[in-house]
Amino acid sequence: MQRRDHLAALLSAHVPADEREAGFVSRMYSVLRSEDDPFARDHFDPGHFTASAFVLSPARDRVLLILHGKFGFWVQPGGHVDPDDADIATAALREVREETGLSDLVPSALFDGLLDVDIHDIPANPRKGEPPHQHLDVRFCFDARSEALRAGSDARDARWMALSEVHELDTDESVRRALRKLERVLR
Repeated sequence: MQRRDHLAALLSAHVPADEREAGFVSRMYSVLRSEDDPFARDHFDPGHFTASAFVLSPARDRVLLILHGKFGFWVQPGGHVDPDDADIATAALREVREETGLSDLVPSALFDGLLDVDIHDIPANPRKGEPPHQHLDVRFCFDARSEALRAGSDARDARWMALSEVHELDTDESVRRALRKLERVLR
């Protein structure tokens, strides 16, 4: 199955948490239908798809977050889709491995498909010649079979955190929304 078809199927099956997330899904469909490669890092108008994951500890009592190297706040591991990633889920798994060293992961049975979707603004990066654009982030939930981790090159730190701790962290509302979804399912 092609990457576009795979992502279209995931988006079609996803149940948004609210009107805002429903709007994200609608905008993602529009970008997915564009003639350009919406997974390419240089697709700047309006942006490109990224893949990330909320990873639960083996006991499902903690979530893995990284301190983002560039932006300096706590987020889930994730990043760009590489040309040789078979699909967006493969990209999310690769990003978790690169940013945390965790490789023994399985899709969580808590969610059938996506956990969350988000679109967020990325500022211009003159050093790389990148204009302001958006990341259309497709978010998965994985269960870890090991807790051994290390922060990769894109992360200042990587930690397992109790869900209750995360609400006190310097993070953004989209991360909190996804964590609220996790909390509801884990109760």
